This record gives sequence, structure tokens and C-alpha cells, in this order.
Amino acid sequence: MGILFPGQGAQNIGMGRWLCENYPHARALYDTASEVLGYDLIALSQEGPEDKLNATEFCQPALFVVGMAAAEVVLSERPELADKIKAAAGLSLGEYTAVCFAGGIQFKDAVRLVQRRGEAMQAASDAVQSGMASILGLDLEKVQAVCDECRQGDEVLQPANLLCPGNIAISGHSSAIDRVEPAAQEAGAMKTVRLSVAGAFHTSLMQSAVAKLGEALESIEIQDTRIPVYSNVDAAPHQSAAEIKNLLSRQVVNPVLWEDSIRKMMDDGIEGFLEAGTGRVLQGTLKRIHRKLPTEGFGDG
Repeated sequence: MGILFPGQGAQNIGMGRWLCENYPHARALYDTASEVLGYDLIALSQEGPEDKLNATEFCQPALFVVGMAAAEVVLSERPELADKIKAAAGLSLGEYTAVCFAGGIQFKDAVRLVQRRGEAMQAASDAVQSGMASILGLDLEKVQAVCDECRQGDEVLQPANLLCPGNIAISGHSSAIDRVEPAAQEAGAMKTVRLSVAGAFHTSLMQSAVAKLGEALESIEIQDTRIPVYSNVDAAPHQSAAEIKNLLSRQVVNPVLWEDSIRKMMDDGIEGFLEAGTGRVLQGTLKRIHRKLPTEGFGDG
């Protein structure tokens, strides 16, 4: 079995409430995280306001903690899973949760790290008008062609999240994304959906965040993981602390190879998946990758 952790876009007002109300050890993780962050993460996650929870610097710690809380609770409720979970992966921010779950980063250090990651990505986003959009119903070749058609001058526009067949997110300058929507429709897309993110994640427009993230990674101890973590950058399994540190730093400017990661996990013998955290976004992608793949979720009650 593989355990998966969602990234930005899965957040919702009320996330973590069921965990905190029913499991004291989940509440304890939230209390610890709040001390590290300097604000009440439980109140923000459960009450909002929504625009604040959606902001990158707040959203990322919130999703990290609900993922870790869900994972800790499900292992306490179903201890037999401890030996069954052979690999971990996470979508974008979720990869940090996966590394922490796998023993690569201590919880408090990981909370500080994702907070700094969110702040760095927010600052990079504030520097330029940019964003992301999902294109539904086109394959990668057609999405790339649409991006090439719509990009002008020095604009950035590229596939950024390769989620599953027929669902690819593009990322780049807002002006270029404005042109993509009608062009994608003409190319046969079912629809396009603007994503509620601050900027062009997983492109060169996040380059200014790399140095800050690198500093944050150097400030904490990273250890070899007890199970492989499949990287968004190369869709390959890694357990070496040095490799994981390098890949986490590179991740913010590289496309997320989610479909490739899941297929590689399946090739390596993973026969089912548990999504830990809030929402069921990743389970949806799994069904598009392999319709009969056993999947389940835990975290919302």
C-alpha cells in the first residue's frame, strides 16, 4: 500500500475538525503546530476566513498538519497498516507531508519549513501577475501545443501539474492564461478551470523562492526515510536525505509528475492507496489513472 498526501486546492473551511474533536493526539499536533507558527491553526482551519486559509503562506501549513494528523490517527486506529504502507508520495506541498511521515523531517521542523515555503512562494507570486488553470479533456501533447500557441514574447506558460489522463494544470503569466481558455476550447478541451492559487507554481516564475527554500532546508536536519518517497520532480523513489533535500528545493520550479509517480509506484508493486488529509482530490486522479485501483481516504470522518 502507498500513502498519499494532497496539496493546495484540497483546503476547505472545517478541515481537521473531525480529527481534533475525536482524537486528542490529533488535537495535540495542531496545538504544537500553532506554537511553532505563532497563530491558532485550529481556528483558521475550522473557521477561516476563507480568503486567509486560501492564502499560500497559511494554506500550506494547514494542509501539512491535517495530513500528518490524519496519518497518525489512521495508524493508531488501524495499526496493521504500519507494516502494509511501503511507500509515500504527495502532490506539491503534500510531498513535504510524505517526507515527514516517512521519518525524513521532524514534525516541528517540517511545520517551520512549510511555513517558510509558503511565504517564499507567496512573495514570488506577489512579484508578477501569474496563476494556474486546469485543462480538462486534452492530452499532454495538445496541452503543450496550446501553451506554445498562446505564449507571447518572454511570457512563461507551460504544463505544471500532470495529474492524470485528461487533467493537466498549466502555469504562467496571467496574460497568457487568458489566451489559453478560448484556445483550449478550440483544441477540444471539455473546459478550463482557473485554480485558486497565488501564482505560477512549478515554473521559473518561482525561482526567487528557491534560494529562500534552500536556506530553510539547510536550517533543519533531514534524515534518510524509512520508506521510499516518490518525488514530484522525477517520479522516482528516494530515501537518501541528500537526494530528498535537493529534490524538495527543485520542486517549486519543476512540473509535478503525479501520474508518472503513481504509475511508477504501481510498477514497483504498490497495489492500493490511502489518501490521508482532507478532501478526495487524489483519489479522483487515481481512478483516472487506473479505474480498478483500490483507494480509500481518511481524515474527514
